[in-house]
Amino acid sequence: MFKNHPKGLYALSLANTGERFGYYTMLAIFVLFLQAKFGFNEQVAGDIYGYFLACVYFMPFFGGMLADRFGYGKMVTIGIVVMFAGYFFLAIPMNDGGPAFWLMCGALLLISVGTGLFKGNLQVMIGNMYDAPEHRSKRDNAFSIFYMAINIGAMFAPTAATKVTNFFLAQDGFTYNAQIPSLAHQYLDGNITAQGTALLTDLAAKQGASVADLGTFAGQYIQSLSGAYNYGFGVACISLIISMIIYAVFRPTFRHADYNSKQLVEKQTASGNEAPETLTRKQTVSRITALALVYFVVIFFWMSFHQNGLTLTFFARDYTASIVEGFSRFSCDIINLVLVIFGVYSAFALFQSESLRGKIIAGTILGASVGACILRYLGMEGQTNIEPQIFQQFNPFFVIALTPVSIAIFSYLAKVGKEPSTPRKIGFGMIIAAAAFFIMTYVSINLASPKALQSVGGVSDVLVSPNWLISTYLVLTFAELLLSPMGISFVSKVAPPQFKGLMMGGWFAATAIGNYLVKLISQIWGSGMELWMIWGVLIVICILSAVFIFSIMKRLEKVTK
Repeated sequence: MFKNHPKGLYALSLANTGERFGYYTMLAIFVLFLQAKFGFNEQVAGDIYGYFLACVYFMPFFGGMLADRFGYGKMVTIGIVVMFAGYFFLAIPMNDGGPAFWLMCGALLLISVGTGLFKGNLQVMIGNMYDAPEHRSKRDNAFSIFYMAINIGAMFAPTAATKVTNFFLAQDGFTYNAQIPSLAHQYLDGNITAQGTALLTDLAAKQGASVADLGTFAGQYIQSLSGAYNYGFGVACISLIISMIIYAVFRPTFRHADYNSKQLVEKQTASGNEAPETLTRKQTVSRITALALVYFVVIFFWMSFHQNGLTLTFFARDYTASIVEGFSRFSCDIINLVLVIFGVYSAFALFQSESLRGKIIAGTILGASVGACILRYLGMEGQTNIEPQIFQQFNPFFVIALTPVSIAIFSYLAKVGKEPSTPRKIGFGMIIAAAAFFIMTYVSINLASPKALQSVGGVSDVLVSPNWLISTYLVLTFAELLLSPMGISFVSKVAPPQFKGLMMGGWFAATAIGNYLVKLISQIWGSGMELWMIWGVLIVICILSAVFIFSIMKRLEKVTK
């Protein structure tokens, strides 16, 4: 899996891991912060979330244009600096709601611009390394490894956000409760019901606050929780410093891939080698058209997938049990998940190693991982508390754990000549995404609508097992592995050389549109529509997208030959 890849792949992947760790730490608590700090309802919070994600993923379109002209490495370096400034301003706690809102907006803009300069251009450099004949056949595997590295950062992010948030919340003598922020804002705004007041009084007493002055408690809790979220955002600043160090120190391993099409021609001419083959106008148009059609499908995948930070987080907070029992509680600890990952990779190494020494090392690690998992499980308490954002660690965990499985399967299929084309993998991914939301539809049939819960702080009195959400994330991960790393690989392979940065930016622009459309589901969240119908909308979207891509499959597969 990791053999015979250029060293630059690992350097760029690790640099991206640090950046993604910071980004997903922020994203894990972003919607919760919006509602706790400003009292926004799900629709307004969803709008801001959608606009931000759209900007984050649309800016690489412009970042790619600049890189095609001025160079990819320069844009990546500038991007890290700009992102750092954005996270720094986002981490500043402010008590005054008005200035705090505009400071947040400015910070989000800086993060978006910095990501636009960083993300797509770093991936273009990886693609450039695999233009070399000796590496060309490993392009899909390389982007799977790169994508796995992204998710290493994403897996630890929810835990980091939770630990930092809870630490600073505890400094003020509070503990997290999902119902308090909504009820506190209702009390301060004067629109709380009698039932809500009674519930807030009970919750305040459990926090050790005086129930004689609910207004003071409500204000203090909101200020403390939102300030704790600010400090959680500060984790991103630290992770970006680490990314910059990795990028600078290991730059010699990928410097040769930092070129655009013009620089490549000049390099080939100066060395006396034959200039790279150029495409005809017809070939260029054909490739761009094929990419545009794939972008169209990608829009609806990301619209569905990125519900993880919005409506799936709402579901985790409002409909899912926060107390986990049985074997499931093992998966709620990040250290346990890391041990499982060590076990999976050592098992693959055990079977794939060509030397006895390698097999002994892999077997030892496998045995130690299994033993540590058993000991930790036996030493766990009977119940474990889990907070809404923690569910976001399962998708990246599944990506990391399943990547070697995915690579092994497709490597085998490639050897026997039966590997599906990249566009076909994307189509299968859309079908699997629909299956994930079928799970949510099934479990939601007898649950109250979100609108019916508003008067009691939004939390249902009927809470489902966390296993339903975990299962949904597992199935969504199967879809993601078929679509996202394969799609990025497809773009790097098919994009006309003179438009590589622009076309990679186009992939992210399509992702941006999908992320913007995420908010449409939050718009119907509190509309009175039954909960199971909301997930049904996403099933229909995924199925229609799959039908569309299979209908144009021959055209897409033609440009990859």
